Amino acid sequence: MRYRSEFLSSYKNKRSIGPLHTCGSVAVSGDGSRLVTCVAEEALLTNILTGEEICRFAGDTQSITSLCLTPSASQLIVFTSAPSLRVYEIPTAATKNKIHPIRVVARAHDAPVHVCTIDPSSTYLASGSADGVVKVWDIKRGYVTHIFKGHGGIVSALKFNFPRDPSVVVPQKILQLITASKGDQGALRPIAVLEGHVSVPRGLDVTPDGKWLISGGRDSVVLVWNLHAKSSGAKSAEAAKGKGKSNSPVLAQTIPVMERVEAVGLLEVGDLVPSSSASQLRFYTAGEKGIIRIWNVVDQQAEDQEEQRQIVEAVYLPLISTIVSIHADQNILFYDLNTRSLRRQLIGFNDEIVDAVFLSPNAPKSIDSHIAFATNSSLIRVYSTAGLDARLLAGHTEIVLSLDHGAGGKLFASGSKDRSVRLWAPASPNDDLPTEWGCVAICEGHAESVGTIAMSRTSGEGDTTGVQFMFSGSQDRTIKMWYIGDVPLVFDASQHDQSLMKCKSLTTHKAHEKDINSLDVAPNDRLLASGSQDRTAKVYEIDFSRASGDRSAHGEIKLLGTCKGHKRGIWTVKFGRSERVLATGSGDKTVKLWNLEDFTCVKTFEGHTNSVLRVDFINHGMQLVTSASDGLVKLWNVREEECTATMDNHEDKVWALAVSTDERTIVSAAADSIVTFWQDCTEEQERENEAKRSELVLREQDFMNYLSLHDYRKAIQLALAMQQPGRLLSLFKDIRASPSESAADASSVTGNRAVDEVLRTLGGSDLARLLRYVRDWNPNAKTSGVAQGVLYAVMKLRSADDVIAAFTDEAQEGILQSSGQESMKSTPSGNTALKELVDGMIPYTERHLSRMDRLVQDSFVVDYILSEMDDGMFDGQDADTMEVDTEVSS
Repeated sequence: MRYRSEFLSSYKNKRSIGPLHTCGSVAVSGDGSRLVTCVAEEALLTNILTGEEICRFAGDTQSITSLCLTPSASQLIVFTSAPSLRVYEIPTAATKNKIHPIRVVARAHDAPVHVCTIDPSSTYLASGSADGVVKVWDIKRGYVTHIFKGHGGIVSALKFNFPRDPSVVVPQKILQLITASKGDQGALRPIAVLEGHVSVPRGLDVTPDGKWLISGGRDSVVLVWNLHAKSSGAKSAEAAKGKGKSNSPVLAQTIPVMERVEAVGLLEVGDLVPSSSASQLRFYTAGEKGIIRIWNVVDQQAEDQEEQRQIVEAVYLPLISTIVSIHADQNILFYDLNTRSLRRQLIGFNDEIVDAVFLSPNAPKSIDSHIAFATNSSLIRVYSTAGLDARLLAGHTEIVLSLDHGAGGKLFASGSKDRSVRLWAPASPNDDLPTEWGCVAICEGHAESVGTIAMSRTSGEGDTTGVQFMFSGSQDRTIKMWYIGDVPLVFDASQHDQSLMKCKSLTTHKAHEKDINSLDVAPNDRLLASGSQDRTAKVYEIDFSRASGDRSAHGEIKLLGTCKGHKRGIWTVKFGRSERVLATGSGDKTVKLWNLEDFTCVKTFEGHTNSVLRVDFINHGMQLVTSASDGLVKLWNVREEECTATMDNHEDKVWALAVSTDERTIVSAAADSIVTFWQDCTEEQERENEAKRSELVLREQDFMNYLSLHDYRKAIQLALAMQQPGRLLSLFKDIRASPSESAADASSVTGNRAVDEVLRTLGGSDLARLLRYVRDWNPNAKTSGVAQGVLYAVMKLRSADDVIAAFTDEAQEGILQSSGQESMKSTPSGNTALKELVDGMIPYTERHLSRMDRLVQDSFVVDYILSEMDDGMFDGQDADTMEVDTEVSS
């Protein structure tokens, strides 16, 4: 059976994209499936493949200075600026509850910890602080095993080493810790001191056999050290400061990398890395230029990747041949070493989002597979709708203000504060690689910022050029019409360095007296609407003729009418998809619907508490969806002028609103940097409601059958299960009104033996629910008698421990239903809930008792009056009786 409502009435939050990484360190699991990042003072665990937030780790209100995952990905180690050490267990399934630490060391160091690492066996943790102290911890037992002092400055890098001597038959189990810092005080004697860098070393790595050590620093060089050298020549003179071992480290090679290095590591290429020759070593560097470079020690050649902002950290994942780079602009990039290409890009923070538009680069194979966002940046974000993978499109020099897509969704345009409009197209599709985008044309000519753009809604017939024209509105109060019929629909990366195509302006029209905020083209490309801060919306007729032969394209717009009626500036305009109507949203908190025949307002929608920023039609024009500065997205019934649904997941202005082609998904994005995907669940809601109605009808019929059969036990249990206190109240009233004549029932507490048995054996949560109903009945004088009777029966038939256990069971069931997992530590005892119930019943019970006392006293007065009346009327012997005059008949 298919349920389909005429109107869409319910949308659910399918998923959200929020801040992923705002500061601090990043950790990645060995298989590259999980990512730990820092958002404010909390650590966040994310499933990289699906984009799902697995959990958040509760912080201590202090910023996180360093974190790391155990190689088994079972525990997370976090250091905060307190400086405290916090150890967390990694959950196996997603949870909405915050994960609390299993161990906390309040003052792990005397100074903040900036680097930490864990040995491959997940047994030991090394942490280096800003005061030059390194501590080694036993993770399982939670105590310090070693303390190393003597560093002359901040500890900048750590690396565990398991050296193996191939000449020894029985290998010795030796664990070494290599530390890096700027300067050496010589307070303690290490095995060896390697002096070669003139600035802070930021990266260390060692081969599996422990022979070759590689170090990189901010002095723009990478040093290769031989840790098993036998000689003590000139290059190992500095190493003589150690204990004079026969194997003293020797500087084997110095490689200039021409940039400050923030991360360095050895690569595993087959079996070449654990070698006996430094010439076969390959390593990567990452630093200030934002480039991942792959180096060969013998050739000293580097293979560059695409340049990004400065890299602050890099992680090598040998299991999947991937290097993860963390950049200063909070972006996280995954590079595939096999294909030498960018596999995935995660955007840590989007800032204020001002516009959004769906894209279909692979149409008609897949529709709305991507979505583009304009944020408070010159870079455009293009996300895959299936996950967190994104791309940054660079081209504009100022903040991007508006986006729009043409027919088919392949080509889209962006308007910016740099007074230009750029057109973007996808590269040739490749199923093995994510979709890449590039700028294919530019439109220049406005004198001020381009605040809105609108592209043609229909594609050219019989050709592959697609969209033919586009409009742009600017703060210079003009509308420009551009011819874009020659713009390619596919970006060719090989021609990226050539000059961009410049589009021709067909016409320029002085449209409004103030800034133009919104433009929209009718579905048939015959009308153009504009909304402005001057509180008016104008409708124009589009006259466009395509280029053919020697004749160039021609375009004009002619004013047809003006829509006046808003009290404040108009932020958005939108044509109806099936009828000749125009919707406008304004700063006066209203949405108006205009008739395009005479440009009069036919409907006004009121409900938002702040400026309406975006509006769109859905469901064949029968409904409207709006977003506003109050952080709400509302769904409207056009015919009835009423709001049918309100979607709330934002805390700031909702600037961006996009509706998918099939109208099953609405995307809202706000100034709080949150992106929410709302999915239509009207049919699911109707099916659930229908199932609930059917079940309720069956239960009600069963309830009536139990009453007719005087099966009060099942009737009470069913009424509690249905959570219908009214039926339960009627049942108890009927039992009190019709007492049983049997001797067994006469001796029962409630007047019915079956009811006594029900109250005696009632389950924990059901008993707590019944007592809550009693509390609700108790304040009303009409129902207080039933409430007091049931309460008296419960107190007589159940012990105090049973009542306390009932509320404890109810609290446990509530926690299990809300979190889906048992948490005995946070389960309340039930005393709190019981105390609240008793506190709510005592005042009214005392009031009822005092009322009964007054009634008893009044009854004595009535008895006295009646007795006195009896004495005066029937006892004639009383001497004090009053004489009554009688009339004597004549």
